[in-house]
Amino acid sequence: MAHPFEVRKEIEVEATPDRVWEAIATGAGMDGWFLGTGNEVEPRLGGRVHVDFGEGGAGESTVTAWEPPRRFAHRGDEAPDGSLHAFEYTIEGRDGGRAFVRLVHSGFLVDDWEAEYDALNEGDFMYLHLMAQYVEHFRGRAATNVAVWREDSTGREAAIGQLQSALGLTGPAAHGDRVEFTADGLGSIDGVVDFVSPSILGVRTDDALYRFLHSPQGVVYLGHHIYRDGLDKAATESAWRSWLDRAFSGSGER
Repeated sequence: MAHPFEVRKEIEVEATPDRVWEAIATGAGMDGWFLGTGNEVEPRLGGRVHVDFGEGGAGESTVTAWEPPRRFAHRGDEAPDGSLHAFEYTIEGRDGGRAFVRLVHSGFLVDDWEAEYDALNEGDFMYLHLMAQYVEHFRGRAATNVAVWREDSTGREAAIGQLQSALGLTGPAAHGDRVEFTADGLGSIDGVVDFVSPSILGVRTDDALYRFLHSPQGVVYLGHHIYRDGLDKAATESAWRSWLDRAFSGSGER
């Protein structure tokens, strides 16, 4: 049975409405911060939106509001199981060249909808924050999307603790904490914690936005955007996979 849902999130961005619009309402802009790097937006009411989920997955939707640079909305095609996702962004200018952005994510969820809703409620703000970080620090730079995951049986709290330890953090992570470590195939990583929530940890460096997540399905997922020319995606994912395996090598998993 499909259950209706609605998630509302908002954020203030150190960028003009035009720059925020570019990030959320163009394929090239979405490539800089969303899941994959093959996104497409047909710029008109009734136009089609192709959302790249990475690893060969994709979603299709239709533009239901097109009012640049103030309001952009698109509604996904209904899945065979009745699930559906619609997104609406409203952008308001603020003094000092800033913008206020509100996201409303609504539709229908099925199966274990309560757990999925909780994950969306947390993840939607993570992506809204990711968009803001991209616009403020990396606008116009091409991203390589690096995605790595592994199954986890330790539980969310223990898994996040393992990730924090692997990043060289002592105690619970806090916004602004320094992150400095070196790993085989990755070189030296030097940045700051820029996002913290119960299931997600974010790190920003001079050339990347790193995201470390634990899902309700018991999966630890790394979803990174690296803004570095000539990056070997396959080699980088292999290095992060090795890093993740080492991070959990002493966790007691079977």
